[in-house]
Amino acid sequence: MKKILFLIVLSLITSTISAQDYFPINENVKNKSTNYTAFTNAKIYVTPTQVIEKGTLLILDGKIIAVGTTVSIPKNCQVINIDGKSIYPSFIDIYTNFGVEKPKSISSFEGGQLYDTKRKGYYWNEHIRPEINAFELFKYDEKKAEDFLKIGFGVVGTHNQDGIARGTGSLIALNNAPNSSKIISNSISNHFGFTRSSGSAQSYPNSLMGMMALLRQMYYDLDWYKKGNSETTDLSLEALAKNEKLIQIFASEDKLNSLRASKIGNEFNINYLLKGFGNEFERIDEIKKTNARFIIPINFPEAYDVSNIFQANQMELTDLRYWNQAPTNPKVLSDNGITFALTTDKLKKLDDFRTNLLRAIKLGFDKTKALESLTTIPAQMLDKSNEIGSLKVGSYANFLITSGEIFSEETLLFENWVQGTKYVVNDGTIKDIRGDYDLTLDNDTYKMKIEGKIASPKVNIKTKEDKTVSSKFSFSNNWITLILKSKDTINPSINRLTGYVENTSNISGKAILNDGKEVSWSAIKTAPFVNKEEVKEVEKPFKVFPVTYPNLPFGNSQKLVSQNLLFKNATVWTNEKEGILQETDVLVKNGKIVTIGKNISDASATIIDAKGKHITSGIIDEHSHIAISRGVNESGHNSTAEVTIEDVVNSEDVNIYRELAGGVTTSQLLHGSANPIGGRSAIVKWKWGLAPNEMLYKNQPKFIKFALGENVKQANWGIENPTRYPQTRMGVEQVFTDYFQRAKEYDDAWKSYRANSKNTKAPRKDLELQTLAEIINKERFITCHSYVQSEILMMMNVAEKFNFKMNTFTHILEGYKVADKMKEHGVGASTFSDWWAYKFEVNDAIPYNGPIMHNAGVVVAYNSDDAEMSRRLNQEAAKAVKYGNVSEEEAWKFVTLNPAKLLHIDDKVGSIKVGKDADLVVWNENPLSIYAKAEKTIIEGVVYFDIEKDTIQRDAITKEKNELISQLLEEKNKGMLTQEPTKKEKKEYHCDTLEEN
Repeated sequence: MKKILFLIVLSLITSTISAQDYFPINENVKNKSTNYTAFTNAKIYVTPTQVIEKGTLLILDGKIIAVGTTVSIPKNCQVINIDGKSIYPSFIDIYTNFGVEKPKSISSFEGGQLYDTKRKGYYWNEHIRPEINAFELFKYDEKKAEDFLKIGFGVVGTHNQDGIARGTGSLIALNNAPNSSKIISNSISNHFGFTRSSGSAQSYPNSLMGMMALLRQMYYDLDWYKKGNSETTDLSLEALAKNEKLIQIFASEDKLNSLRASKIGNEFNINYLLKGFGNEFERIDEIKKTNARFIIPINFPEAYDVSNIFQANQMELTDLRYWNQAPTNPKVLSDNGITFALTTDKLKKLDDFRTNLLRAIKLGFDKTKALESLTTIPAQMLDKSNEIGSLKVGSYANFLITSGEIFSEETLLFENWVQGTKYVVNDGTIKDIRGDYDLTLDNDTYKMKIEGKIASPKVNIKTKEDKTVSSKFSFSNNWITLILKSKDTINPSINRLTGYVENTSNISGKAILNDGKEVSWSAIKTAPFVNKEEVKEVEKPFKVFPVTYPNLPFGNSQKLVSQNLLFKNATVWTNEKEGILQETDVLVKNGKIVTIGKNISDASATIIDAKGKHITSGIIDEHSHIAISRGVNESGHNSTAEVTIEDVVNSEDVNIYRELAGGVTTSQLLHGSANPIGGRSAIVKWKWGLAPNEMLYKNQPKFIKFALGENVKQANWGIENPTRYPQTRMGVEQVFTDYFQRAKEYDDAWKSYRANSKNTKAPRKDLELQTLAEIINKERFITCHSYVQSEILMMMNVAEKFNFKMNTFTHILEGYKVADKMKEHGVGASTFSDWWAYKFEVNDAIPYNGPIMHNAGVVVAYNSDDAEMSRRLNQEAAKAVKYGNVSEEEAWKFVTLNPAKLLHIDDKVGSIKVGKDADLVVWNENPLSIYAKAEKTIIEGVVYFDIEKDTIQRDAITKEKNELISQLLEEKNKGMLTQEPTKKEKKEYHCDTLEEN
């Protein structure tokens, strides 16, 4: 027994020593003190596409001196023969926070909200911190470096992943040798993102649109500052100017945010390198149009445990589908010619990187492209191709030694060399003992199956009677330790086996039986190892479900196109002087209404029998908050005229489809009512499946949202919140007066500068004041959230003081009290049909409000301000008939022609007239009926909703969800990691919704 233990300990010591330099050394080498090292007889990947068979790699002082098949090996060189093994460049991850600690998070309510910066000499907004340098914060983390080294990385880019302008990033070599130079480049990149700085409590910006506006203002300020217009020094702008020539990396973290970041880049002629999310495949055409290069994570979601039917039922199809499709993202990007590097960012643990990458490769990601995305491409992105990413002469000696092809399931990574310093990952002498064996122990025979991974195999042992034997198995440094235990709970027997593997076909060793007797044991291989996972994959390929546009339930299998349509024998609500026409045809061609009448024919058009149906123009919602990304309110200041909803239209909101099902074709997406002067609006057509910019109404009039009342004075924000001016209704009036006076002075200063700019410094471009000046110059219209009569009159007085007119009062539930004054001023009204008493300032609301204003000659529209109500605005219009005796034709205009007039787009939409856009709805009966259903909703000749297609899609959704659940159950049965299903609560925005940061 002592002899065996001694042999085990001795072998462990010697094997540990040899593991430090395990490849055979050339016997002719006498002096090993030189720094030259030659690796011979290797398959060398100089680059992913330049491969040398039986080559030699020569390194000296951390650099590659020579590579090829005819390399002359210097005298006194250490020669390592790695015949049968491969050498690859070490990987590069250019997006990490390695060694850079994130700032401590500060709550915005610690000591109250902060509106101005406390920093002196820096930019006015604390979320802009370009002066931060990663190398000044950097502290090398040896343990974390080992985690990277084990999966093949030799170089990482690191930076402060916090804030909007985040400062510079450094390039770090993962060289764990003492006193080695870790930093390759102090400042190699300049970083940005769509997140607030956790180290600041400054309240602005607290929405995505605010962040985009702030970035624009920052770049305008930078340009102004560089031209010498500022009289003071700004250290933040100095840093921005200094770092303009660095690689500009923007963390967009979402497919739509990539489009938004690219938009800013195009505005300021900046070619951002975009750090994506992994969902780019869902909008690949738009991603391709950015012409941007990307950094792509591969943090694919784990399978969901859907074994509980109640939990499975609450799962969204979107999440199930994303689990299925996400691993195809690298392939889709590659197939579309998009240049990208891979990153470990967002992985729960670094060990998942290789697993996920191999999964992407199994689903079609080309292996050469995969290697490029980890080596040559990130090196090119950083303009460091002469130093890293390849094994060309002059590059750092950063390379991997593997047992074979690097992206093979069975390949082992033996060593990772960084700057000529070796890091051992796996013992190079390890043997593959997997397979089926006949195990003989003291005249007893067993069936032994060894499977799993080469470096960490698992064992299963059965008796001749096919009964499983309890066992404990370990394999290290080619030593086997095996304990066999009987299942007798009273007198269990334990047999201990140990052996060193020299020949994997015939393994033998010594054993100590339960009674202390020492015997020999042997295991004869009877069958080679077969990878069951690969066999299963061949038998049943993994089904990837097709992407839809958008990639949501009810998405389209392909992007829809305009059709020539001829509707026959319909009841047509024209909204024009012709009124309601019976048994009438409507011809649509090239997205326009071309003919209205009887007995129309056109051979190029698809004929739709509309007998018994009603055709109207599409419903227009003047006041909506659906389909907006990350915040409907920018509440950080009391005036945020610089922000625009156009930046944050969310084409992936299923409410768009629901609106189409309710006959809505056009909406104005408004900023909320958190501040007196809100943001600019976006007028959109609900072109389901298209990208956000394609939904924007072409050449749309300019609008902005103002607000009055309880919300802007923060009456309902809670005790800890109301710290921002104004706090009273009279304070609200003063905000408008002050800002319009400032805007007038700003406008005058620019007009003076343009008239005589030779010896004058340019005024600072201020996006906020520029927008307000557009109102004074009658270039932008106001939609104003309002309730009580006193404030309605006040707002009209302020407008008249600065010589412009209010365009629309929205909500305006006390409009009936001042309808005559509104008519005199020339303002329109967009109101609710019958909402009242939901807060104090609505106590005097009545359902006759709309009809009374209408009868006074005010242009009146009914709006939704609500995702649910917007689906039944036809029924809201009908209430004008009930509460006021408005005719059906006029009531219908409340949700069609009148909102079009308020939005100044009635020349294109709002009625059925030759030459107007073919935005039409086919109803099964009178659209004002509670039984009316939209059977077809058409925008510019494209059928975006069809009730028959909807029925088919519902069945298809059920089938797809069931198939995905079956896939997930299979994953669980294979023993794959799973996560608990969770129901995602979707946030529906209203006027007073505040974004949480």
